[in-house]
Amino acid sequence: MKTKKTKKISAITLALLLSVSAVGCSNAQDVSVDAAVTQTAITQETSTPSSSATTSSSETTTAEASVQDTSELFSERDLEQSADLAGATQIKLENDQDVTLNTEGVYVLSGEATNVTVVVEAAEDAKVQIVLDGVRITNEDSPAIYVKEADKVFVTSTDSESYMEVTGSYVADGDTNLDAVIFSRADLTLNGTGSLDIVSNDGNGISSKDDLKITGGVYNIQSSADALEANDAILINDGTLTINSGKDALHSENDEDAALGYIIIKGGDFKISAGDDAIQGNSFVQIDGGTINIETSEEGIESTSIKINDGQITLYAKDDGINASQKVDGQVVIEVNGGTIDVSMGSGDTDAFDSNGDLYINGGTITVEASSAFDADGTAQLNGGDVTVNGEKITQITLSQGGGGRGGAGGGRGMGRQ
Repeated sequence: MKTKKTKKISAITLALLLSVSAVGCSNAQDVSVDAAVTQTAITQETSTPSSSATTSSSETTTAEASVQDTSELFSERDLEQSADLAGATQIKLENDQDVTLNTEGVYVLSGEATNVTVVVEAAEDAKVQIVLDGVRITNEDSPAIYVKEADKVFVTSTDSESYMEVTGSYVADGDTNLDAVIFSRADLTLNGTGSLDIVSNDGNGISSKDDLKITGGVYNIQSSADALEANDAILINDGTLTINSGKDALHSENDEDAALGYIIIKGGDFKISAGDDAIQGNSFVQIDGGTINIETSEEGIESTSIKINDGQITLYAKDDGINASQKVDGQVVIEVNGGTIDVSMGSGDTDAFDSNGDLYINGGTITVEASSAFDADGTAQLNGGDVTVNGEKITQITLSQGGGGRGGAGGGRGMGRQ
């Protein structure tokens, strides 16, 4: 299973880290993320950047990348918003009585209970679907749902309201450090037509040690740590998420495989207040759509490589708005190909776009309110799009004498510190 994922991500990473969208193209191209693709043909032709401090659309970097369908990231069952209840097992929760699901199947949960954990401990190839039909669980020190073993688990809400809360500190299960209201050691998909409120007073909201996918439903998550956390990937196709997190709102990181630990957002409606980063994927973050409103954060979006192809993003950050830094081996780059992006920055030593490597703006509509709009240690190019900094249209990015790029207004007037 891990081998399969590594093969898949090697293709994704190759396409993402080597590709730069064709300059001057108004339509952004999707990067290769087809799970079936294990080899990606990429032809790259890069011009030699000027040694001068200013780079503009006259200095171009071009590339051609194979285009794959990102919908392959989600199975048909992932995208189904209702469960097949023929033959489903009905379970009404009771206080202080854990429920163990040890065989593949569909289980419909209902009722209100305290100190109850729904444990999935099935065969490693089993697919288990948990249907929430107006469930309310309040625990002191253990997850409401704990997936010990399975191939994949679906948590599907009916047209109802469900609530899960852990009020205290989590107690470990042997060597497993439980830290979330929903904790999974297998792939986890959340979908459905109802709502799920999650409160984690001393930990994460939802954690998966493999993939975490959301394709539908309404989620209100309050957590003292990360709201959504995954080792391998966070993949969001749709859904409405309101998040208030003490640490990161979305966090994906893998200590064993640098190609994993990434985030792809294809759609959805997000309202985020984060104590630290709003969106952090150590390997890469790719945004292809959705409405993302980051009301407050230390850093809005952070990763080694960030690609924004579409979507509507509004963010406020106290440190850096969109930040590419070397978290894993790979190209450090911010690439904007489309979408509408509004960035407002807090005062002080802050940058709206900050890349410790390269920065390419190839398209999109970008509005920045900040004392420092752009900072890049490598090549910085404005190749297309509509960019406004502090009320003024800009036509190029001016690099500071220290090698960092700063937003320029008009004919390259520097916006940042010298």
